[in-house]
Amino acid sequence: MKFSKKVVSLLALLSVSALVLTGCGGASIGNSSSNSSKVTKKAKKDVKVGVSLSTLSNPFFVNLKKGIDTEAKKAGTKVETFDAQNDSAKQNNQISDLITKKVDVIIVNPVDSDAIVTSVKKANNAGIPVIACDRGSNGGKLLTTVASDNVLAGKMAGNYLEKLVGKNAKVAELEGTPGADAAVQRGKGFKQAAKGKLDIVTKQSANFDRAKGLSTMQNILQAHSDVKGVFAQNDEMALGAVKAIKSQDIKIVSVDGTPDGLAAVKKGNIDGIVAQEPKAEGRLALQAAYDHYANKKVSKNISSPIHLVKASDYK
Repeated sequence: MKFSKKVVSLLALLSVSALVLTGCGGASIGNSSSNSSKVTKKAKKDVKVGVSLSTLSNPFFVNLKKGIDTEAKKAGTKVETFDAQNDSAKQNNQISDLITKKVDVIIVNPVDSDAIVTSVKKANNAGIPVIACDRGSNGGKLLTTVASDNVLAGKMAGNYLEKLVGKNAKVAELEGTPGADAAVQRGKGFKQAAKGKLDIVTKQSANFDRAKGLSTMQNILQAHSDVKGVFAQNDEMALGAVKAIKSQDIKIVSVDGTPDGLAAVKKGNIDGIVAQEPKAEGRLALQAAYDHYANKKVSKNISSPIHLVKASDYK
């Protein structure tokens, strides 16, 4: 079959166009217009990491930071870390700064799982992968979420508290920062375990803070002097509750596994902790970043281990 010169020229042009389009398919994630999963490979030492943690006044997140820093030091990775001081607006500004600095990945421990959504979407638009640590985001696209199973942790705490205080005993719950994913999930798990077994007479937020745990627990005891047990959604609030309870026979169970919390378990001041491993969380988060830039598959959710530590183990 013969073709005119015009047809031949048109076919040649279409072939060139097809080659160009095919070449675009291998674009890096750094190009926000690309729908490809291909990533420009980077050595560990060349991955620039930005980190924003909800607070560094909480020992848990200090240890999470240590996990990231220890792993980064081994690989020669540069890490810039910000302390959001439990301020969502401050955290959003920090992430905007990291985006401007064109880091390769952002690891964020959100102050609030709703408030962080805007920042996650900004990073998405800039083509920067986001890894959530300990708490998730309720919107935007995350490379992965590295966290303990907080629903399971709440269940484990509830089941153990019921063993300590008996069925239908009156208990109080110290809740974390409103809107924080960890607070929501731990509360959900505790509620599931307590249903039909414990009488939750009050739930009050103490913002994951030790001083607020003290004052909130004091207020609870004034209104409910007959509580037999307390579930604190983190160790810091539990340690505050210890000071408020003093010598009263009220059982306390919490979640975290900070050095201060575990020391209180050994002393018998806290009856049990569903312990996480914050340093492991930090290491796993950074490893996810390395895997991404090595073109390895990264799971949407990466679980960090938990286990129950009981005061009775030390008697």
